[in-house]
Amino acid sequence: MSTSPTASGPDLDSAFAALGDPVRRALVTRLARGDATVGQLAEPFDLTPQAISHHVGVLRRCGLVEQRREGTRRPCRLRADHLSLLGGWIDEQRRAWDDRLDALERHLDDDGTVR
Repeated sequence: MSTSPTASGPDLDSAFAALGDPVRRALVTRLARGDATVGQLAEPFDLTPQAISHHVGVLRRCGLVEQRREGTRRPCRLRADHLSLLGGWIDEQRRAWDDRLDALERHLDDDGTVR
């Protein structure tokens, strides 16, 4: 597992920690619809643009969001490819647990245990 964001993907630990915050999840949901500035991201919240900027910074540092300069604007963009890597990790864990549960079920069936 990566410990820091790279070109190949996000830092999974910090990305999952970042997504533990409901404001950051809402920002990711909003950015999934398209790029937005910090001011635009702040509109639906009862938070200052500075507070939203802090949340965006957390998402940037873990590799889920990037910002670019367009003149005086700095739009934020969701790194959907990095978000997909998180989903891939979750899918791997789900498959591993499904395999374990299937093995347990086979063991119980072979053992003759009644369910």
